[in-house]
Amino acid sequence: MKTHSHFLAVLAAAFTLAAGHTLAAPPKATTVEILAMPHPPVKMALAPLRDWLAAQGTKLKVVETDVESPQGEKRLAAVGLGGHVPIVILIDGQYRHKRKDGATQEFVNFPDIAGAPSGVRGKWTATDVQVVLTERMKRP
Repeated sequence: MKTHSHFLAVLAAAFTLAAGHTLAAPPKATTVEILAMPHPPVKMALAPLRDWLAAQGTKLKVVETDVESPQGEKRLAAVGLGGHVPIVILIDGQYRHKRKDGATQEFVNFPDIAGAPSGVRGKWTATDVQVVLTERMKRP
């Protein structure tokens, strides 16, 4: 009798573990939001990042919003920004990210590329965004 109850307890535990494993939620994909003006200079500035994001397939969830639309203005305000902001890249809802060297980087305005308007040139590049996202994709 003791063997029978022990067997049932082991069987129940194995079933619970197996069921929990199959019912576990899949890993949550990192969300990248691009809030950007739909103008040619912005589109050209974001082309390298968009190409890289597209190459990642389903590893990332990418959402694009026209920052000049009512929805875009509302989202911009929700993250604490306003005014004439041509580009904001949000990673899991944040535009500020700590680099490995401890410095904080903001993915706001144009990337630091040749031809970017000086008044709205940020201190980031598409590679900086890729570094943050690559680290996020490595997480379980």
